[in-house]
Amino acid sequence: MTLHRKIPATIVTGFLGAGKTSLIRHLLANARGKKLALVINEFGALGIDRELLLGCGDATCSEEDIVELANGCICCTVADDFLPTMEKLLARDEPPDHIIIETSGLALPKPLVKAFAWPEVAGRVTVDAVVVVVDGSAVADETFNDPRYWKPGGPAPDHDLPLAEVFGDQLACADLVIVNKSDLLDDARQRTVTEALRNGLRASVKLISASHAAVDIAVLLGLEAEVESDLSARPSHHDALPGHDHDDFESFVVALPPIVDKTILERALRAAGNEPRVLRIKGFAAVAGKELRLAVQGVGPRLSSCFPNPSITRPSN
Repeated sequence: MTLHRKIPATIVTGFLGAGKTSLIRHLLANARGKKLALVINEFGALGIDRELLLGCGDATCSEEDIVELANGCICCTVADDFLPTMEKLLARDEPPDHIIIETSGLALPKPLVKAFAWPEVAGRVTVDAVVVVVDGSAVADETFNDPRYWKPGGPAPDHDLPLAEVFGDQLACADLVIVNKSDLLDDARQRTVTEALRNGLRASVKLISASHAAVDIAVLLGLEAEVESDLSARPSHHDALPGHDHDDFESFVVALPPIVDKTILERALRAAGNEPRVLRIKGFAAVAGKELRLAVQGVGPRLSSCFPNPSITRPSN
């Protein structure tokens, strides 16, 4: 008699701009025939990551396999958004081999893991691991403890900064931490970042470095941590609180007409990224005379732009 096998689910979390979507794109491009389903969460009302992932070009990754949950952190919308999505995935005639859940950069992973004990998914899915993607440069620059990121009228000086709380909660729930963008760190800064992170992690947590989020699928999947059964070992800043909110953070959309010169847009976005309280810039821009949209992503003063796969950059109706 064959026992029913639980479908493994990997939660990919990490702060804004750490490289979560890049990690998943690399995973899709190197899935080795494994059928993956993706649940993508955006903090803002405008979904971007799903469009970036739709052009993966892999036969194991179709449009129906990529589900986007926008306008709110998944940790706050478990009952309304996440559980119905999981039920639909599990009800398919051919369920996925593995489910990848990319949280918003502001999400707390622990409330999401708790949802796997709900009757809708308990016994059918197990949390294979919580993978935290870290921007090595941000850690080296102590961005998460920078008082310039305090919201006016926000926490008192003896209170952890909002950035530090979110980042700390993500690390506390981790099974694997990927120090991304290691190509931007020299050896000394790489050692400093590794030591700083290792000092705050459980002894069992794996810590690896990566450039452009290129991590082998064998390293990411199959950790078999059964996280939902191990939550007591993963403390959180919010354990004693009845809930939490994201009032310290705000997302907004800037609508632009077609641009004539992309260098002008890039210059303006770099200037915006230099503002200390602007944490992340991401979106698409129509360029006059171009069929494809320009994809732009920025973290601080670092900005990248390109015309990627045509299937994901044509304007939507």
